[in-house]
Amino acid sequence: MKIGFIGLGIMGAPMAQNLMQAGHEMFVRTRSKVPDALKTATACATNADVARAADVVVLMLPDTPDVETVLFGEDGVASGLTKGKLVIDMSSIAPIETKRFAKKINELGCDYLDAPVSGGEVGAKAASLTIMVGGEEAVFERAKPLFEAMGKNITLVGGNGDGQTTKVANQIIVALNIAAVGEALLFASKAGADPAKVRQALMGGFAASRILEVHGERMIKRTFNPGFRIALHQKDLSLALAGAKSMGVALPQTASAAQLMQSCAAHGWDQLDHSALVKALEQMAAHEVAPD
Repeated sequence: MKIGFIGLGIMGAPMAQNLMQAGHEMFVRTRSKVPDALKTATACATNADVARAADVVVLMLPDTPDVETVLFGEDGVASGLTKGKLVIDMSSIAPIETKRFAKKINELGCDYLDAPVSGGEVGAKAASLTIMVGGEEAVFERAKPLFEAMGKNITLVGGNGDGQTTKVANQIIVALNIAAVGEALLFASKAGADPAKVRQALMGGFAASRILEVHGERMIKRTFNPGFRIALHQKDLSLALAGAKSMGVALPQTASAAQLMQSCAAHGWDQLDHSALVKALEQMAAHEVAPD
């Protein structure tokens, strides 16, 4: 397929590279920020030009306003679409706005899938992302070969917006697990135990998790260079809390995790990996899991 990819960041770049390696022709917005691995892609001057050149346009952008601007702003994707083309938004944004975007793209005679991902930079590079899709089944089947080039666990959850709802749920679980692992390792360290050995022991029991495996190691080794930044996870938890408010649902633990991330942001740590949430807990305890 002819694929337009907009959003070549930490995750977007390897995702686009995996699509190219699967044999798809790639069109990108500009060469100025394109990684070396994507230099053979065709450069386009505007988002509209990307849409004109491609059969499928994939977005991987930070937040809801970014997606709206890229789609509907000046020289946006929408102005370059023709009937029958497909837009796949793999960003993590608001479910309600996603439904509005999908309706506007559908009115142009084009299809729309929301397909946010989980797995971070590691999953993007390894083409092992979990992909949560919202949209029509026939459109999903059309896009499935693209998803299979980028991920492993690929699920059509429901209609437009349901993919984004699933991603918000995912981010709630991830945030609470990071906070739980941080508290557990901080408790163990403060009590005088070796947090590395505690983590090793816990990995063999019921407390074992991907978060304990990957982010627990980050907390111990103090490797907080971002795979997924706190600032982006803050955005996702804001979506969760705003959605919960609109539905009259209480999410007390989500609110607590959001406040821990806000504390990190206040200390200038919001560009660190979300495993650095532990630093807010360490501040309150006046003790670090392990020395920097």
